[in-house]
Amino acid sequence: MDENRVRNMNEVAQEFGDSLAQAYRTVYGQTSEAGEQQAQLARSFFDQVRNRLREQTERGRAVSDQLSAQEREQQETAQAFAQESVDAYMNFLDDASSYFRMSAEQAIGSGQEGLRTVSDTTTSLLGTATGAAQAVTGAGGLPIAGYDQMNVEEASKHLDGLSADELRVVRDYEERNKKRETLLEQMDRKIRST
Repeated sequence: MDENRVRNMNEVAQEFGDSLAQAYRTVYGQTSEAGEQQAQLARSFFDQVRNRLREQTERGRAVSDQLSAQEREQQETAQAFAQESVDAYMNFLDDASSYFRMSAEQAIGSGQEGLRTVSDTTTSLLGTATGAAQAVTGAGGLPIAGYDQMNVEEASKHLDGLSADELRVVRDYEERNKKRETLLEQMDRKIRST
């Protein structure tokens, strides 16, 4: 009976060992499958993140391109507007000049003093028109060379030598572009004082 008992115990031990080995294989297989599933999920997650980032980058580029195009269009519009303003101002000055020339011709009949007064007025207006035209057409459209690269302090130093017409040109440009309140107020004061 001892032999039967030992054999039974050996069989039970063998079955227990086989069951334990089978359980370990099952657990290992499930762990392996779970690891593979987690790896697939991680790959899928990172692929989705990469795709989202790529989409956002492409959208960002598109928006940047669109903003650049709008900025170029605004600059072209501003340049065209400035040119039209200069042309209109020059036409106005031409009309005023023509009017004063006619007045000068009429004043010749009334005497030497009338002629001198009209001539002085015409000369003054022509000088103003010439100065304004030079201010508008010189140095990139502004009477201050390199104005766009100047900070408030640097630009302020260049305002003192400008005429009222030149100050108006610079002020209009500042108001359309950088809109620096300190400079705008300073130019307004100088224009009022002239």
